[in-house]
Amino acid sequence: MFGLFKRRNKAKIPSVQFVDLHGNILKEGDKVISYRYELGACIIVTGENGYEYESVESKKRVNWTLMIDAATERQKVEKVDQD
Repeated sequence: MFGLFKRRNKAKIPSVQFVDLHGNILKEGDKVISYRYELGACIIVTGENGYEYESVESKKRVNWTLMIDAATERQKVEKVDQD
């Protein structure tokens, strides 16, 4: 009747991947340049609530979820090539 009791499909929630702006996969120990919170050069470490970015200069830590760009669903960081 008029579609009142029609089943609605639940919207799929996209899973956020742990990647930088260019799609490079990030892992613990990687060096990155942060484009938020004035962190500058950072190292990815494991904290109490998962991955965190630790600034090399100030030692300030920021949880990885705060770095997610809403438009691209990627981290606002750029992975530094390690030689």
